[in-house]
Amino acid sequence: MPIFTLSHGGGSLASLSFLPQHQLFFNADNFSAHSPAVIPPLLSHLRSTHKLRQSLLTVRAEDSNGSPAAATTSEAVLEAASADAAKLARRSADWTAARELKENGAIHVGRIESSNAGGLLVRFHSLMGFLPFPQLSPAHYCKEPHKTIHEIAEGMTNSLIKVKIIAADEGNRNLVFSEREATWAKFSKGIKVGDVYAGRVGLVEDYGAFVHLRFPDGLHHLTGLVHVSEVSWDLVRDVRDVLTEGQEVRVKVTEIDWQRSRIALSIKQLEEDPLLETLDKVIPQDDGSVGTDPSGVYNGIKIEPLPGLSDIFKELLLEEGIEDIRINRQGFEKRVVSQDLQLWLSNAVPVDRKFILLARAGRQVQEIQLTTTLDQEGIKKALQHVLERVP
Repeated sequence: MPIFTLSHGGGSLASLSFLPQHQLFFNADNFSAHSPAVIPPLLSHLRSTHKLRQSLLTVRAEDSNGSPAAATTSEAVLEAASADAAKLARRSADWTAARELKENGAIHVGRIESSNAGGLLVRFHSLMGFLPFPQLSPAHYCKEPHKTIHEIAEGMTNSLIKVKIIAADEGNRNLVFSEREATWAKFSKGIKVGDVYAGRVGLVEDYGAFVHLRFPDGLHHLTGLVHVSEVSWDLVRDVRDVLTEGQEVRVKVTEIDWQRSRIALSIKQLEEDPLLETLDKVIPQDDGSVGTDPSGVYNGIKIEPLPGLSDIFKELLLEEGIEDIRINRQGFEKRVVSQDLQLWLSNAVPVDRKFILLARAGRQVQEIQLTTTLDQEGIKKALQHVLERVP
């Protein structure tokens, strides 16, 4: 088995060649190839020298014909090693800077180098970070709704983008950006509970719909959630029956979670609560269509409860705090609003614990007097309990 042998020339190592072990020689007066004790340390020295030859020595490699094949100077090797060390130091410093930016929440302006199936690759000094598509501002896809997210990403290549760092794990080489967080830091300061925005419906889930809010500059910068309970005053079993992606809507800001950067929205609160109507508002008193006989008789005919109303009355009387229910009067609207039975709570001021309900089906509206110890919210909850039990 051949091993390396070294020969000196001019005070420095000049060449490296192979010889069979039995022909091994070393150019030193006090060593001999015939001394077995010398061979193991010599072999160890030779192996170490071989490993370091690229960085410490001028090495001449020889091809099969014995002619020079390549040469690398020690100065060039040392320069390359120095450059590698500088690069590692720079990357380590950049990871430290990334962690600091994540901690203080500062904005970084980076260049988008390219994109892949899941997001954008964004430059951070010597590092490359990742911006997942869900962390993009809604302004991009609302501005170009006809394009796919990958087409939008392709058009963003080589442009600058403002982002926040949401993950900086040097050990796992995980650097993640968010444009949404950067946008939140800028635009959330201008919103408050009660504000009304035009918006565009984005993702629709079972629990509600995400709506992108349009700002005065015409772009959709922030996104809020309309919970299923805030979509409509009517019972909504599937949000997709009411809202579709891309639909334009008006929403009201009902809550802002500053810690989690979340906005709660409502559509139904921009509509008048049907549980706060009055018979006089539904049917003006001057049109002569409202009966006024408190005995429950309308034009000499006893008022019969609307279909399904009797069952609701029976269930209501089982609710705690409900003492008495009776029909006061009824009227007829000029148009049919709904053939289904609807039950509302009037906003009329209660007298002697007597509240007014309105029952409505087709053109017919009946005013119901409810005697109770409950307040308005308690009545609404009692009605909801009853309607859950009555088919």
